Amino acid sequence: MRPFPVLTVLMLALGAAGTARAADPAPDPASPDPVARGAYVFIAGGCSTCHTAPGPDAKPLAGGRALKTAFGTFYTPNITPDPDTGIGKWSEEDFRRAVREGVSPAGDDLYPAFPYVAYTGITDQDLSDLWAYLRSVPPVRQENKPHDLSWPYSWRMLLPGWRLLNFSEGPFLVPAGRSADWYRGAYLVRVLGHCGECHTPRDMLGGLNWYSPFAGNPQAPEGQGKIPNITPDPKHGIGGWSAKDIAYYLETGSTPDGDFAGGAMSEVIRENTSKLTPGDREAIAVYLKSLKPLPGP
Repeated sequence: MRPFPVLTVLMLALGAAGTARAADPAPDPASPDPVARGAYVFIAGGCSTCHTAPGPDAKPLAGGRALKTAFGTFYTPNITPDPDTGIGKWSEEDFRRAVREGVSPAGDDLYPAFPYVAYTGITDQDLSDLWAYLRSVPPVRQENKPHDLSWPYSWRMLLPGWRLLNFSEGPFLVPAGRSADWYRGAYLVRVLGHCGECHTPRDMLGGLNWYSPFAGNPQAPEGQGKIPNITPDPKHGIGGWSAKDIAYYLETGSTPDGDFAGGAMSEVIRENTSKLTPGDREAIAVYLKSLKPLPGP
């Protein structure tokens, strides 16, 4: 089996809070402290690797990471509480609207490089806790860099049409009759982890093709090969992996055949999935094993 290299420019995520200060409370989804709970949501939501530029001198969460796509280059914004260059002047309602609706405090539609299409399903509690955590991090003064997009994608006026075709706002709805692990895994994969943003193919306008969910993407960001199929298809996906194999891979990056995650996926594992609770990694595995096997990419 080939190495399992994944992450994507639109994956605002699956990255995490490896840069948190020592004085911060430890990320804990069961903590009575909303900042500690929010730190865990931050990890599960993949915020740090997108909103922190690469390199040893990068300022945590100050943005500036280049996300190269077929439509041009997006630059991630500063999400520290700096009042002038970050989100320090935002209210909690501004934050809620951006995350769930993809709309800025000024009323502008956000580009879907920010995965609000997935985040729209975040729970009230997780959203409130994430806000508490982001208010606790040190403010960093660093100006945001404008996107460098090709025509006509640079025309923000076209975004309402894209949203009409590709965005359904609202809570995450799932069928009844499943196990608690399945529900938790579905939420982590479909909402917080926004795995479909990478592992689901897209159309020519960048919309997700939900007729082939999690069947991989034939065009990885920046021309770096393909994004793997993570359905249980035995030939094209991970049908030969057990639930324990998946959970172990998410913890260590080691595949069942002794290979290791490469490229950006190694960063995802190091900064994100390895920091989830064992129960959450197992829940992700339960959900992935339940998917319909699909060919591709």
